[in-house]
Amino acid sequence: MPIFEFECRACGHPFEQLVLPWLASTTEKPECPSCHSANVEKVLSICAISSEGTRQTSLQKARKAMRSVTKEKETEDYKQMIEHANEHH
Repeated sequence: MPIFEFECRACGHPFEQLVLPWLASTTEKPECPSCHSANVEKVLSICAISSEGTRQTSLQKARKAMRSVTKEKETEDYKQMIEHANEHH
């Protein structure tokens, strides 16, 4: 679906709006949902690209982060176990 990003020139409010192809060619511009001004500007949207390489990189980063979290959890569990043992002996 053709969802475009806009920014209101009157109040600066950023918003997204569905612009249907048969209406995109008309002079009718979207209206700001905040101040209802028609003085809006279409802004450049950032797109996301996914490929096998980017997926593998993301997967490696996620695995590394998970290892770090797991190690942290194990360390904390060990500390609590030692504290518990020291309190009860």
